Amino acid sequence: MFLTGFDAPTLNTLFVDKNLRYHGLMQSYSRTNRIYDATKTFGNIVTFRDLEKATVDAITLFGDKNTKNVVLEKSYKEYMEGFTDVITGEARRGFMDVVSELEQRFPDPSVIEKESDKKAFAKLFGEYLRVENVLQNYDEFASLKALQNVDMNDPEAVEAFKAAHYLNDEDLAALQTIRIPAERKIQDYRSTYNDIRDWLRHEKAANENEKSTIDWDDVVFEVDLLKSQEINLDYILELIFEHNKKTKSKADLVDEVRRVIRASLGNRAKESLLVDFINQTDLDQIGDKASVIEAFFTFAREKQQREAEELISTEKLNAEAAKRYLTTSLKREYASENGTELNAILPKMSPLNPQYLTKKQSVFQKITAFVEKFKGVGGQL
Repeated sequence: MFLTGFDAPTLNTLFVDKNLRYHGLMQSYSRTNRIYDATKTFGNIVTFRDLEKATVDAITLFGDKNTKNVVLEKSYKEYMEGFTDVITGEARRGFMDVVSELEQRFPDPSVIEKESDKKAFAKLFGEYLRVENVLQNYDEFASLKALQNVDMNDPEAVEAFKAAHYLNDEDLAALQTIRIPAERKIQDYRSTYNDIRDWLRHEKAANENEKSTIDWDDVVFEVDLLKSQEINLDYILELIFEHNKKTKSKADLVDEVRRVIRASLGNRAKESLLVDFINQTDLDQIGDKASVIEAFFTFAREKQQREAEELISTEKLNAEAAKRYLTTSLKREYASENGTELNAILPKMSPLNPQYLTKKQSVFQKITAFVEKFKGVGGQL
């Protein structure tokens, strides 16, 4: 057992400028060893000295001869082109092969309908998310992604890109041969991935007694990886401001915002709220990004109050108790069936009434949707 000094989930990179050996090397490296969900699957060590042999010797001494193949990351080229796992002998596909299959099998993810295709897409895009997550640690991949936003017909932009990423003409030419999906296509893939995840949860809940012919047990939805690249609400609102300056068509603006928000886990429930804001607001009168954010929250709080009153009236809820329950749920950002709070807001009805549980579940589902839509908006009911 080594004393690691300290380890912290957020410590991602350690810079080393000493000739470390054996237990001293292991103790130093171990400071980055605590993972942080799927967004930090390993730590990074940047050495200013040649410590490869010392690292292999230390790992071999305190582990076994194969341990180095687990601890040491593969090269950028191997993750891009694929490699064979030394221990298991399993062939691991590279990023380019995964992207190629994605684009060939699912050129338009919105038309996926059959359950077997949904499963195949979920597995394939999950594989894409995992290999992309590892590649985020490589400067070469950061350069490749940045290249997608460079106007190659603008010599000044090209030279600025080369200088920023320390590239020569040969390096740039090599980058240009690698094709990656456009950001809009990735948003569409993320949206479909989220849709399939939601569909599967609802399908399982609705058909608990009916066994599907498709086995989903080997599919793991990479929720943590999606969250690691989550788009926050302020970013979406700033995007609305920027796109409104480029296009005067609200229909085109709505389509663009729908694409972005459906790719987001945390803001999907706010889609109708954002669309209503676009359609009911004179965006041309908003002068800057801060103002569009302020305008949205004002709009959302007014709509939140109206919809809360409508929900209470339509369902004939106890108004005072319902407002307390909704306020508490919005504050903690989820609705709960535990305790007596939910029961207290329901219209007077005997628990023995056959309709009682149906009514309770219906009200709870509507409140859950309300909370998902308006959480983070603030204001009072």
